[in-house]
Amino acid sequence: MTHSEILADRIRQALAHLFSVKEQKMIGGHSFMVNGKLCVGVYGSGDMLLRCDPKETDELLTRKGARWAEMNGKPMAKGWVLISSEGLTSQKDFDDWIGVALDFNRKRSQ
Repeated sequence: MTHSEILADRIRQALAHLFSVKEQKMIGGHSFMVNGKLCVGVYGSGDMLLRCDPKETDELLTRKGARWAEMNGKPMAKGWVLISSEGLTSQKDFDDWIGVALDFNRKRSQ
């Protein structure tokens, strides 16, 4: 299994308790839609792409393994963060990132 496949499985398991999850290929990787909105995905060679509250982006970028998301070499808007495997090593770190994505997804779905 590749790093991307392993990460996709971890995300799939973390979202398994939710009713409205759809997987699809998009944004150069494997995306997980929750409530019809992009929430989290696997991007590139195994980084996690995370949709977050734009107001929290700067703070989130200070965390281990986090960096500004780019598409085609250009920075994406605030609200998109990439997390390398370094920031996903522990289950706690992984769960925290999934929580960030789900919290923002809930805000957007209200």
